[in-house]
Amino acid sequence: MHDLDSDGDLLRYARQLVLPQWSVSAQEALLEHRVLIVGLGGLGCPAAQYLLAAGLMHLTLCDGDRVDLSNLPRQILYGDGDVGELKVEAARRALLRLDPAAQITTVATAVDAKLLDSLVPQHDIVLDCTDNFTARHDINRAAQRARRPLVSAAALRWEGQLAIFDFRREDAACYACLYPELGEDAGDSCATSGVLGPVPGILGSMQALETLRLLLGLESPLGGRLLLLDLLNWEWRTLRLRRDPHCPVCACPA
Repeated sequence: MHDLDSDGDLLRYARQLVLPQWSVSAQEALLEHRVLIVGLGGLGCPAAQYLLAAGLMHLTLCDGDRVDLSNLPRQILYGDGDVGELKVEAARRALLRLDPAAQITTVATAVDAKLLDSLVPQHDIVLDCTDNFTARHDINRAAQRARRPLVSAAALRWEGQLAIFDFRREDAACYACLYPELGEDAGDSCATSGVLGPVPGILGSMQALETLRLLLGLESPLGGRLLLLDLLNWEWRTLRLRRDPHCPVCACPA
């Protein structure tokens, strides 16, 4: 555990401590918060790295995949020597090099509804950094049931999207309001359509930023909105999210 009274720690976080929205007490609060990151790919790697670097000392990393050579251009916690290793273990090792005092829990399995219902209530915020709709819907349901904020992102080709579903609010829309569940994964994937490495890097960094904003108690301008990014043409736009009165998740929760 860090002691923020030490000169070393005050120096470590000096650039954010001078922000008017920040404070020593806010920095100390990060020591106690717990964040769950589901998916340690192109989104989860930068999200985890920036959250830990900011002083968030309790991270749970959940991913059942192993590092593949094709991951390396965008999954920045890994190198050649990690190929074939479990992503969560390679990520944990890289993050501990950044700050050996961090408390990092690893869950080396693909998520399902039962596992998420166990994990999510133990954390303050959930980051959906996955790449398939089945997992996204399972994460959404678990976060909605546990009333935990969900920071969700996706990236493909030169495009990305980001949304904050703050389930502490009774009127919050959910992921299923935006993308109704169809029962199976369909559509494009990075493997078939491609993705440029910095695109998920940008989105994962934005997930870290919004997570820190929520932990500071600051209201997000993205609350109730979907941010769409076209990074080929450098065009950004936002869409207002409306709660579906017939949504099977948030209108009629199980």
